[in-house]
Amino acid sequence: MGEPNTDVIQGTLDMLILKTLSLEPMHGFGIGRRVEQISRGVFKVNPGSLLTALQRLERAGWLDAEWRQTPNSRRAKIYTLTRAGRKQLDTETADWNRRASAIARLLKAEG
Repeated sequence: MGEPNTDVIQGTLDMLILKTLSLEPMHGFGIGRRVEQISRGVFKVNPGSLLTALQRLERAGWLDAEWRQTPNSRRAKIYTLTRAGRKQLDTETADWNRRASAIARLLKAEG
């Protein structure tokens, strides 16, 4: 049997980024690492996909970003969730829960 798939489920990366940033502002590498930690290694975020998603979310007005000095004296772009981003997270979470419930019903269906 091969390695288990650790890719983020298609269509959920934005929601996972928004949720992660609802906990605290952080830089891109930290976001990817936090998603992996919270999911206990089930999900790994591709850095290229993460960067593209962060740019898209910032353009949409769901994130603010500014360059800051990190504790280890490096410059990093720190992302913060905006009010609009919090609303989008609520919308995406409700949609995810609706879909997950529908899948659960289908998996429990008996013939």
